[in-house]
Amino acid sequence: MKKSALIHAELSHLIATLGHTDEVTICDAGLPIPAETQRIDLALIPGVPAFIDTIKAVLSEMQIEGAVIAEEFAEVSPEHHQALLALIHQEEQQTDKAITVSYISHEAFKAKTRASKAVIRTGECTPYANVIFQSGVVF
Repeated sequence: MKKSALIHAELSHLIATLGHTDEVTICDAGLPIPAETQRIDLALIPGVPAFIDTIKAVLSEMQIEGAVIAEEFAEVSPEHHQALLALIHQEEQQTDKAITVSYISHEAFKAKTRASKAVIRTGECTPYANVIFQSGVVF
């Protein structure tokens, strides 16, 4: 049995197979997911699992060097936006590695999900609660 916190088989496999600069999207319940992109659907009911809880679980195993966020997120859902930035900052402190955060329009964000290795759908119902993480290296 796994010793680390993340016990979801598909998520664990996804993270174990990431290469440097591969991208993974974590999204709310409403983001359209391209048919050609792997979907890991965690959504059970509205709010479960939460976006922030899913971020915490993924970051427990995934090394990131970048995050892409929709510009609208900060304005429309500032509390969730700040919570995401706090987790990214915490990750920087724990790993002693800089993480680049960039912002693009929501329309550009949706188009960019096509390049993700997978999209992880949560039960979150907060507008624009989406992020694309770029995989980093642990060395």
